[in-house]
Amino acid sequence: MGQKMTLEAFLTEWNSEDDCVLVHTSGSTGKPKPMHIEKRRMLASARITCDFLGLKPGDVALLCMPLDFIAGKMMVVRALERGMQLVSIPPDGHPLASVNRDIDFAAMVPMQVFNSLQIPAEREKLMRIKNLIIGGGAIDHDLEKQLSDFPNAVWSTYGMTETLSHIALRRLSGPDASTWYTPFEQVNISLNDDGCLMIDAPMVCESVLTTNDIAEIGADGRSFRIIGRKDNVVCSGGIKIQIEEVERLLKPHLTVPFMITKRKDEKFGEAIAMLYVPKEGGQPVNNVCRHVLPKYWQPRCFIAVGRLPMTQTGKPARREAEIIAREWGL
Repeated sequence: MGQKMTLEAFLTEWNSEDDCVLVHTSGSTGKPKPMHIEKRRMLASARITCDFLGLKPGDVALLCMPLDFIAGKMMVVRALERGMQLVSIPPDGHPLASVNRDIDFAAMVPMQVFNSLQIPAEREKLMRIKNLIIGGGAIDHDLEKQLSDFPNAVWSTYGMTETLSHIALRRLSGPDASTWYTPFEQVNISLNDDGCLMIDAPMVCESVLTTNDIAEIGADGRSFRIIGRKDNVVCSGGIKIQIEEVERLLKPHLTVPFMITKRKDEKFGEAIAMLYVPKEGGQPVNNVCRHVLPKYWQPRCFIAVGRLPMTQTGKPARREAEIIAREWGL
Protein backbone atom coordinates (compact mmCIF):
# COMPACT_ATOMS: atom_id res chain seq x y z
CA MET A 1 0.00 0.00 0.00
CA GLY A 2 3.06 2.23 -0.06
CA GLN A 3 3.76 5.30 2.02
CA LYS A 4 1.25 6.45 4.61
CA MET A 5 -1.20 9.04 3.27
CA THR A 6 -0.84 12.58 4.60
CA LEU A 7 -3.68 15.01 5.29
CA GLU A 8 -2.41 17.24 2.46
CA ALA A 9 -2.48 14.30 0.01
CA PHE A 10 -6.03 13.35 1.02
CA LEU A 11 -7.29 16.91 0.70
CA THR A 12 -5.72 17.10 -2.77
CA GLU A 13 -7.52 13.89 -3.72
CA TRP A 14 -10.78 15.12 -2.17
CA ASN A 15 -10.64 18.46 -4.01
CA SER A 16 -9.82 16.86 -7.37
CA GLU A 17 -12.38 16.51 -10.15
CA ASP A 18 -12.70 12.76 -9.56
CA ASP A 19 -16.06 11.62 -8.20
CA CYS A 20 -14.46 8.87 -6.10
CA VAL A 21 -11.83 8.37 -3.41
CA LEU A 22 -9.59 5.31 -3.13
CA VAL A 23 -9.82 3.44 0.19
CA HIS A 24 -8.60 0.06 1.42
CA THR A 25 -10.44 -2.48 3.55
CA SER A 26 -8.87 -3.24 6.92
CA GLY A 27 -7.70 -6.78 6.08
CA SER A 28 -9.06 -8.41 9.26
CA THR A 29 -10.18 -11.54 7.35
CA GLY A 30 -7.80 -11.44 4.40
CA LYS A 31 -5.64 -9.11 2.33
CA PRO A 32 -6.68 -5.43 2.30
CA LYS A 33 -8.67 -4.68 -0.87
CA PRO A 34 -8.79 -1.37 -2.73
CA MET A 35 -12.21 0.24 -3.21
CA HIS A 36 -13.36 3.39 -4.99
CA ILE A 37 -15.96 5.25 -2.93
CA GLU A 38 -18.18 8.04 -4.23
CA LYS A 39 -17.53 11.39 -2.54
CA ARG A 40 -21.25 12.22 -2.45
CA ARG A 41 -21.91 9.09 -0.39
CA MET A 42 -19.07 9.97 2.00
CA LEU A 43 -20.64 13.41 2.48
CA ALA A 44 -24.03 11.81 3.12
CA SER A 45 -22.50 9.49 5.74
CA ALA A 46 -20.71 12.43 7.37
CA ARG A 47 -23.95 14.43 7.53
CA ILE A 48 -25.82 11.55 9.19
CA THR A 49 -23.19 11.18 11.93
CA CYS A 50 -22.86 14.91 12.55
CA ASP A 51 -26.64 15.31 12.80
CA PHE A 52 -26.97 12.35 15.17
CA LEU A 53 -24.25 13.66 17.51
CA GLY A 54 -25.37 17.28 17.27
CA LEU A 55 -22.02 18.49 15.93
CA LYS A 56 -21.94 22.10 14.72
CA PRO A 57 -19.70 24.53 12.82
CA GLY A 58 -16.69 25.61 14.85
CA ASP A 59 -16.57 22.42 16.95
CA VAL A 60 -13.09 20.93 17.35
CA ALA A 61 -12.56 17.48 15.82
CA LEU A 62 -9.47 15.34 16.47
CA LEU A 63 -7.91 13.29 13.67
CA CYS A 64 -5.61 10.67 15.22
CA MET A 65 -6.19 7.69 12.90
CA PRO A 66 -4.38 6.69 9.67
CA LEU A 67 -5.71 8.28 6.50
CA ASP A 68 -5.10 5.05 4.55
CA PHE A 69 -8.38 3.63 5.84
CA ILE A 70 -12.00 4.78 5.83
CA ALA A 71 -12.13 5.76 9.53
CA GLY A 72 -9.45 8.42 9.14
CA LYS A 73 -10.78 9.72 5.83
CA MET A 74 -14.30 10.04 7.23
CA MET A 75 -13.07 12.17 10.17
CA VAL A 76 -11.74 14.68 7.64
CA VAL A 77 -14.94 14.56 5.58
CA ARG A 78 -17.07 15.14 8.69
CA ALA A 79 -14.98 18.17 9.58
CA LEU A 80 -15.37 19.53 6.04
CA GLU A 81 -19.10 18.81 5.86
CA ARG A 82 -19.89 20.43 9.21
CA GLY A 83 -17.33 23.24 9.15
CA MET A 84 -15.46 21.94 12.21
CA GLN A 85 -11.90 22.83 13.19
CA LEU A 86 -9.70 19.80 12.54
CA VAL A 87 -6.79 19.08 14.87
CA SER A 88 -4.56 16.55 13.09
CA ILE A 89 -1.87 14.55 14.87
CA PRO A 90 0.16 11.54 13.63
CA PRO A 91 -1.54 8.21 14.47
CA ASP A 92 -0.15 7.09 17.82
CA GLY A 93 -0.95 4.80 20.73
CA HIS A 94 -1.22 7.86 23.00
CA PRO A 95 -3.14 10.33 20.83
CA LEU A 96 -3.90 12.82 23.61
CA ALA A 97 -0.35 13.18 24.94
CA SER A 98 0.35 16.28 22.83
CA VAL A 99 -3.21 17.68 22.67
CA ASN A 100 -3.64 20.79 24.81
CA ARG A 101 -7.17 21.93 23.98
CA ASP A 102 -10.64 20.58 24.61
CA ILE A 103 -12.03 18.32 21.89
CA ASP A 104 -15.69 18.18 20.85
CA PHE A 105 -15.44 15.10 18.65
CA ALA A 106 -12.88 12.30 18.30
CA ALA A 107 -12.67 8.78 16.88
CA MET A 108 -10.24 6.21 18.30
CA VAL A 109 -9.54 2.50 18.24
CA PRO A 110 -9.84 0.55 21.54
CA MET A 111 -6.06 0.39 21.97
CA GLN A 112 -5.76 4.20 21.91
CA VAL A 113 -8.53 4.53 24.50
CA PHE A 114 -6.99 1.83 26.70
CA ASN A 115 -3.56 3.52 26.61
CA SER A 116 -5.04 6.93 27.38
CA LEU A 117 -6.80 5.57 30.46
CA GLN A 118 -3.46 4.44 31.94
CA ILE A 119 -2.00 7.98 32.17
CA PRO A 120 -3.87 10.32 34.58
CA ALA A 121 -3.31 13.45 32.47
CA GLU A 122 -4.46 11.68 29.31
CA ARG A 123 -7.43 10.12 31.09
CA GLU A 124 -8.55 13.60 32.15
CA LYS A 125 -8.35 14.82 28.54
CA LEU A 126 -10.27 11.74 27.37
CA MET A 127 -13.06 12.42 29.85
CA ARG A 128 -13.44 15.97 28.50
CA ILE A 129 -14.08 14.86 24.90
CA LYS A 130 -17.75 15.71 24.32
CA ASN A 131 -18.37 12.94 21.76
CA LEU A 132 -15.96 10.01 21.57
CA ILE A 133 -16.63 7.22 19.08
CA ILE A 134 -14.67 3.97 19.32
CA GLY A 135 -14.38 1.52 16.42
CA GLY A 136 -12.04 -0.72 14.49
CA GLY A 137 -12.12 -3.61 16.96
CA ALA A 138 -13.96 -5.29 19.80
CA ILE A 139 -14.23 -3.34 23.05
CA ASP A 140 -13.15 -5.37 26.04
CA HIS A 141 -15.60 -5.71 28.95
CA ASP A 142 -13.13 -4.10 31.38
CA LEU A 143 -12.58 -1.17 29.02
CA GLU A 144 -16.32 -0.72 28.65
CA LYS A 145 -16.70 -0.69 32.44
CA GLN A 146 -14.04 2.02 32.81
CA LEU A 147 -15.90 4.23 30.33
CA SER A 148 -19.35 3.70 31.84
CA ASP A 149 -19.10 6.63 34.29
CA PHE A 150 -17.62 9.13 31.83
CA PRO A 151 -19.55 12.44 32.01
CA ASN A 152 -19.73 12.92 28.23
CA ALA A 153 -20.97 10.71 25.39
CA VAL A 154 -18.87 7.67 24.55
CA TRP A 155 -20.06 5.42 21.72
CA SER A 156 -19.13 2.08 20.19
CA THR A 157 -19.55 2.09 16.41
CA TYR A 158 -20.68 -0.62 14.01
CA GLY A 159 -19.70 -0.43 10.38
CA MET A 160 -17.11 -1.28 7.75
CA THR A 161 -15.39 0.20 4.74
CA GLU A 162 -18.34 -0.71 2.51
CA THR A 163 -20.74 1.31 4.73
CA LEU A 164 -18.34 4.29 4.80
CA SER A 165 -17.49 3.85 8.45
CA HIS A 166 -20.40 3.29 10.87
CA ILE A 167 -24.15 2.89 10.31
CA ALA A 168 -25.07 2.26 13.97
CA LEU A 169 -23.93 3.33 17.43
CA ARG A 170 -24.39 2.07 20.96
CA ARG A 171 -23.86 4.19 24.04
CA LEU A 172 -21.11 3.10 26.46
CA SER A 173 -21.40 5.89 29.03
CA GLY A 174 -24.15 7.15 31.30
CA PRO A 175 -27.65 5.86 32.03
CA ASP A 176 -28.35 5.19 28.34
CA ALA A 177 -25.49 2.67 28.04
CA SER A 178 -26.55 -0.46 26.17
CA THR A 179 -25.23 -3.70 24.68
CA TRP A 180 -27.45 -3.10 21.61
CA TYR A 181 -26.58 -1.02 18.56
CA THR A 182 -29.12 1.47 17.22
CA PRO A 183 -28.99 2.06 13.45
CA PHE A 184 -29.34 5.56 12.06
CA GLU A 185 -32.85 6.47 10.91
CA GLN A 186 -31.87 6.11 7.25
CA VAL A 187 -30.70 2.51 7.81
CA ASN A 188 -32.76 -0.70 7.83
CA ILE A 189 -31.46 -4.06 8.97
CA SER A 190 -32.51 -7.72 8.67
CA LEU A 191 -31.01 -11.20 8.93
CA ASN A 192 -30.43 -13.69 6.11
CA ASP A 193 -30.98 -17.46 6.39
CA ASP A 194 -27.55 -17.89 8.00
CA GLY A 195 -28.37 -15.35 10.71
CA CYS A 196 -25.99 -12.77 9.21
CA LEU A 197 -26.81 -9.07 9.36
CA MET A 198 -28.06 -7.41 6.17
CA ILE A 199 -27.80 -3.62 5.86
CA ASP A 200 -30.01 -1.45 3.68
CA ALA A 201 -28.48 2.05 3.76
CA PRO A 202 -29.29 3.64 0.39
CA MET A 203 -27.57 6.94 1.20
CA VAL A 204 -24.18 5.25 1.64
CA CYS A 205 -24.51 1.85 -0.12
CA GLU A 206 -25.81 1.38 -3.65
CA SER A 207 -27.33 -2.03 -2.82
CA VAL A 208 -28.24 -4.08 0.24
CA LEU A 209 -25.07 -5.32 1.92
CA THR A 210 -24.88 -8.82 3.36
CA THR A 211 -22.27 -8.98 6.11
CA ASN A 212 -20.47 -11.95 7.62
CA ASP A 213 -21.56 -10.87 11.11
CA ILE A 214 -23.93 -13.24 12.88
CA ALA A 215 -26.37 -11.00 14.74
CA GLU A 216 -29.48 -10.89 16.89
CA ILE A 217 -32.21 -8.30 16.28
CA GLY A 218 -34.00 -6.85 19.30
CA ALA A 219 -37.71 -7.01 20.06
CA ASP A 220 -38.12 -3.49 18.63
CA GLY A 221 -37.07 -4.79 15.21
CA ARG A 222 -34.38 -2.09 14.93
CA SER A 223 -31.66 -2.59 17.52
CA PHE A 224 -29.15 -5.40 17.11
CA ARG A 225 -26.13 -6.99 18.70
CA ILE A 226 -23.26 -8.91 17.12
CA ILE A 227 -22.57 -12.47 18.19
CA GLY A 228 -19.55 -13.10 15.96
CA ARG A 229 -18.38 -13.53 12.40
CA LYS A 230 -19.63 -16.36 10.20
CA ASP A 231 -15.99 -16.98 9.14
CA ASN A 232 -15.11 -17.56 12.80
CA VAL A 233 -17.38 -20.55 13.39
CA VAL A 234 -15.50 -23.76 14.25
CA CYS A 235 -17.31 -27.01 13.41
CA SER A 236 -15.78 -29.45 15.87
CA GLY A 237 -17.25 -32.93 16.16
CA GLY A 238 -20.60 -31.68 14.87
CA ILE A 239 -20.71 -28.78 17.35
CA LYS A 240 -20.60 -25.19 16.06
CA ILE A 241 -18.42 -22.96 18.22
CA GLN A 242 -18.18 -19.17 17.75
CA ILE A 243 -14.58 -18.04 18.23
CA GLU A 244 -15.60 -14.65 19.66
CA GLU A 245 -17.80 -16.34 22.28
CA VAL A 246 -14.83 -18.42 23.48
CA GLU A 247 -12.69 -15.28 23.70
CA ARG A 248 -15.41 -13.44 25.60
CA LEU A 249 -15.61 -16.17 28.23
CA LEU A 250 -11.84 -16.28 28.69
CA LYS A 251 -11.01 -12.55 28.77
CA PRO A 252 -12.02 -11.93 32.40
CA HIS A 253 -9.78 -14.81 33.52
CA LEU A 254 -6.58 -14.43 31.48
CA THR A 255 -3.86 -11.85 32.03
CA VAL A 256 -1.73 -12.87 29.04
CA PRO A 257 -2.50 -11.68 25.48
CA PHE A 258 -4.29 -14.47 23.58
CA MET A 259 -6.34 -15.23 20.51
CA ILE A 260 -8.59 -18.14 19.65
CA THR A 261 -8.34 -19.73 16.21
CA LYS A 262 -8.95 -23.12 14.59
CA ARG A 263 -7.04 -25.89 12.85
CA LYS A 264 -7.91 -29.11 11.07
CA ASP A 265 -8.27 -32.13 13.34
CA GLU A 266 -8.22 -35.78 12.29
CA LYS A 267 -10.81 -36.81 14.87
CA PHE A 268 -13.14 -33.79 15.07
CA GLY A 269 -12.72 -32.23 11.61
CA GLU A 270 -11.82 -28.87 13.14
CA ALA A 271 -10.60 -28.04 16.63
CA ILE A 272 -10.11 -24.93 18.75
CA ALA A 273 -6.52 -23.68 19.07
CA MET A 274 -5.14 -20.88 21.23
CA LEU A 275 -2.31 -18.49 20.43
CA TYR A 276 -0.89 -16.73 23.48
CA VAL A 277 2.06 -14.55 24.44
CA PRO A 278 3.72 -16.07 27.54
CA LYS A 279 4.45 -13.78 30.47
CA GLU A 280 6.73 -14.48 33.40
CA GLY A 281 4.53 -15.42 36.33
CA GLY A 282 1.46 -15.69 34.11
CA GLN A 283 -1.09 -18.37 34.91
CA PRO A 284 -1.08 -21.66 32.94
CA VAL A 285 -3.53 -21.00 30.08
CA ASN A 286 -4.56 -24.65 29.81
CA ASN A 287 -5.72 -24.71 33.45
CA VAL A 288 -7.78 -21.55 32.96
CA CYS A 289 -9.43 -23.00 29.86
CA ARG A 290 -10.22 -26.23 31.67
CA HIS A 291 -11.99 -24.38 34.49
CA VAL A 292 -13.79 -21.72 32.43
CA LEU A 293 -14.81 -23.33 29.14
CA PRO A 294 -17.34 -26.06 28.36
CA LYS A 295 -15.59 -29.34 27.52
CA TYR A 296 -16.10 -29.13 23.76
CA TRP A 297 -14.92 -25.51 23.61
CA GLN A 298 -11.52 -26.21 25.15
CA PRO A 299 -8.47 -25.73 22.89
CA ARG A 300 -6.76 -28.91 21.75
CA CYS A 301 -3.46 -27.09 21.31
CA PHE A 302 -1.79 -24.09 22.95
CA ILE A 303 0.72 -22.21 20.80
CA ALA A 304 3.16 -19.77 22.39
CA VAL A 305 4.01 -16.83 20.08
CA GLY A 306 6.14 -13.72 20.34
CA ARG A 307 3.22 -11.51 19.30
CA LEU A 308 -0.39 -11.96 18.27
CA PRO A 309 -1.10 -11.40 14.55
CA MET A 310 -2.87 -8.05 14.10
CA THR A 311 -3.91 -5.93 11.13
CA GLN A 312 -2.69 -2.36 10.54
CA THR A 313 -5.91 -1.10 12.13
CA GLY A 314 -5.38 -3.14 15.30
CA LYS A 315 -7.88 -5.94 14.63
CA PRO A 316 -7.06 -9.64 15.07
CA ALA A 317 -5.62 -10.99 11.80
CA ARG A 318 -7.71 -14.17 11.77
CA ARG A 319 -6.32 -15.68 8.57
CA GLU A 320 -2.73 -15.26 9.78
CA ALA A 321 -3.69 -16.88 13.09
CA GLU A 322 -5.11 -19.90 11.23
CA ILE A 323 -1.88 -20.25 9.25
CA ILE A 324 0.19 -20.18 12.45
CA ALA A 325 -2.06 -22.86 13.97
CA ARG A 326 -1.98 -24.98 10.81
CA GLU A 327 1.81 -24.94 10.64
CA TRP A 328 2.35 -25.52 14.37
CA GLY A 329 4.12 -28.78 15.09
CA LEU A 330 5.09 -29.46 11.46
